[in-house]
Amino acid sequence: MKKAVDVIKYLSRSMYWISGTAIAFIVVLTVCDVILRRFRMPISCTYEIVTFVGAIAIALAIPYSTLIGSQISMEFITDKVSGHWQKILYLTTRCLGLGIFIILTWRLFILGNNFKQIGDVTPILEIPMYPVPYIIGIACITECFVLAHSIFLELAKTEDKTIKR
Repeated sequence: MKKAVDVIKYLSRSMYWISGTAIAFIVVLTVCDVILRRFRMPISCTYEIVTFVGAIAIALAIPYSTLIGSQISMEFITDKVSGHWQKILYLTTRCLGLGIFIILTWRLFILGNNFKQIGDVTPILEIPMYPVPYIIGIACITECFVLAHSIFLELAKTEDKTIKR
């Protein structure tokens, strides 16, 4: 079990770094395009590249963000309920998230297969579109493992019987 958790953490961290690199690439490409537009030499494929790389960057950052708990928390609701109800709310949201990401993974791989079968490409650069849904699907699978891990961790916790003062 420990090895599986280590693999999930490594994969999430790696995706996070790829995501950061992709965002830096978007910034550099956009700045170059803006500068070159001043000299009437715009980069014609900037929009296509930025949309693809942006979608990939967002998707690849999700598992690590969940792993470190940097997502938005509904503390104004959860702080007003007891520890038992906090655990129930936490497990409910994680289970719903897991279900959503399982469906997303399934549909993204179907979309990738459809793009591959019909040979869909981008209009300007004619880059095949099917790798993008596959990459986002891999990020969604990783998110499923992260969510499942957090559910198991929460279920394994014993409730603290001490009174908060």
